[in-house]
Amino acid sequence: MDLIVVIFGFSLLLLGIIGSFVPVIPGPISAWLGLLILYQTSFLEVDFGFLAITLVVAVVVFVLDYFIPMIGAKKFGGTKAGTLGSTFGLIIGIVFFGPLGILVGTFGGALIGELIHDSNDKPKAFKAAIGSLVGFVTGVFLKFSVTLVFGYYFVKIVWDNRHYF
Repeated sequence: MDLIVVIFGFSLLLLGIIGSFVPVIPGPISAWLGLLILYQTSFLEVDFGFLAITLVVAVVVFVLDYFIPMIGAKKFGGTKAGTLGSTFGLIIGIVFFGPLGILVGTFGGALIGELIHDSNDKPKAFKAAIGSLVGFVTGVFLKFSVTLVFGYYFVKIVWDNRHYF
């Protein structure tokens, strides 16, 4: 039974890694749920301190992920239209271009959103699209880093207790 629990927890961890790049999946929260599931095994005592700290980190990163792209867009003169466009562009980019679509879609969507908002100021729209891309990449890096740290602890805990399998 413990092996099934570990596999389920690891699946949530992998979902968290994917969620670091795909905006509709809460990456750090999914990875944290993998850690929580891991602590449901019979060979581990629940470490409430560890789980509480990692939950706070996951929630903070989850919340920050909504503000970082907006901050990036605002710093470069962007509007809500550019931020919304970058989100739609990201989703469309992934569907049609795969992993490369993450960057191309984010930038293209922000550019189109800014041009729809104000079609007369193309240099400002381009600058805002770069800001949206920088904000998105920063958020992805933050989510991916936290998820990898959670993954490290997951694998370390499983490795240290491998004699139970």
